[in-house]
Amino acid sequence: MAFGDLNRINTNVQAMQSQLSLNRINDKLANVQLQLSTGKRINKAEDDAAGFSIAAKLSSRISGMNQALQNIGDAKSVLDIAEGSMNNVLDILNTIKSKATQAANGTVGSTERGYINDQVTALKGEIDSLVSSTTYQGQTLLDGTFSATFQTGEASGDNLAVSLSNVGSASIGLSSVSVSTATAASNALASIDAAINSVAGFMKDVGVYQSRLSIRQDVLSENVNNNSSALSRIQDTDFAKAQSDSIKLQILQQTAISALSQANSAPQSVLKFIQ
Repeated sequence: MAFGDLNRINTNVQAMQSQLSLNRINDKLANVQLQLSTGKRINKAEDDAAGFSIAAKLSSRISGMNQALQNIGDAKSVLDIAEGSMNNVLDILNTIKSKATQAANGTVGSTERGYINDQVTALKGEIDSLVSSTTYQGQTLLDGTFSATFQTGEASGDNLAVSLSNVGSASIGLSSVSVSTATAASNALASIDAAINSVAGFMKDVGVYQSRLSIRQDVLSENVNNNSSALSRIQDTDFAKAQSDSIKLQILQQTAISALSQANSAPQSVLKFIQ
């Protein structure tokens, strides 16, 4: 402020300077209060252009990884259903083997062996019924038609292709299995053992898929935590600092208002010259 400015009333330079200072303080106080209310240090690009850009990219990654975690959970649900049904198929096959072993024994009569053969036929039907009823979202899982690619990450190449084998009675070699005679029952044991080995192999494949999904789930969870931590350091408000700044700015605001009031009343002193 130049010498003699207080003696001029048409342009109150002191009041203009006080008003400018008050406006700047109000802007800073509004920004600090916004940080406190949103919990974010960066609320718009002008707050920190570089930080805003980095935060936007990190937020996008975190969103994608969280959805990928959900995708993995859905994929594991599919495989859990398939595994449960395969276990049931194995139980049925073990029962069939027990019946075939019984029918192969020479002490069993032809009538009893016929009853056993009817049981075996019914059990093969149960396997096929189980295959047709094992579904997820309308898709049959164990008839050899299920093939899907699960998105297990936020990048385009982060996926896992899964195919499930057919465990129907015909596919695992039980079509010709009969225990109507002792010889047929004895020969059937080899086919039943092969079917058990096939289903056990299919379950091993499911287990490998589940293991891979679990590994990716652990890696994703860690990546979400790390990226969230990085985002927090860039974007989140330091509440202790923001609160301290808010108190300081409120005091400065009151001081600036007082200074503006005094500046506005200063021109009245000119009246003394004309009294």
